[in-house]
Amino acid sequence: MNRPALPSPTTTLPRKRFAPVLLVIAHGSRDPRHAATVHALVRGVRSLRPGLRVETAFLDFDLPSVAGVLDRLAAEGVRDVVALPLLLTRAFHAKSDVPAVLREAPPSLRIRQAEVLGPSPLLLAAVERRLYEAGLTPADKSATGVVLASAGSTDPEAIAAIAHTARELRRTGWCSVRPAFASASLPRTEDAVRALRADGVRRVAVAPFVLAPGRLPDRIAAGAREGGADVLADVLGPSPELFRLLLERYDGARAEERIAA
Repeated sequence: MNRPALPSPTTTLPRKRFAPVLLVIAHGSRDPRHAATVHALVRGVRSLRPGLRVETAFLDFDLPSVAGVLDRLAAEGVRDVVALPLLLTRAFHAKSDVPAVLREAPPSLRIRQAEVLGPSPLLLAAVERRLYEAGLTPADKSATGVVLASAGSTDPEAIAAIAHTARELRRTGWCSVRPAFASASLPRTEDAVRALRADGVRRVAVAPFVLAPGRLPDRIAAGAREGGADVLADVLGPSPELFRLLLERYDGARAEERIAA
């Protein structure tokens, strides 16, 4: 009986191609709730795709650092990484901080930076999930105005992205949606709530357009109370929509790499 020939010691066998490691890069915060929320998000991503290796790193305040994780991956022999900024808009951190730290990575690593999370219909779905969890229903939409309250930025692209998200949320049926900001930009949350009241809106809800708890989300909540909002939703945090969105951005980065190749 003929047996298949065994490879000689000098034969080069095809290398198994491993999926790139997904490195989720969060900003970090002195507030421990921030890191706890980021880790919960990452656990959700792992649960949706168990075979994917997902690592977490922080730009500031928390550990592990981005540089530390990249050094460890290189030492383990990892070659391909998709770095995903856990950011809602393309502001300073996405344009400057993240690329700067990635440029300092070990040369053995091939790194592709994924797109930020917004804009995306999945973010709109996550916002609505939090509003419904706060007590609203789809039947309340036509009589409810929403303040979409973000952390704030001086970057015009980021401000435009928040305004775009507010318009898209309005198109889902809420009677009015106004953007607001906890810092850097105006209006503040309390002023946006009062503006909706002045427009005759019967019920006002504040939807924090932020990923995790912290100082600025606390400021949004305080503004909601000061302005007299009827409903205050929770931060986006770990949700099925966010889990899917992170994987969507990861897959998008991989697809761009294949096209470029």
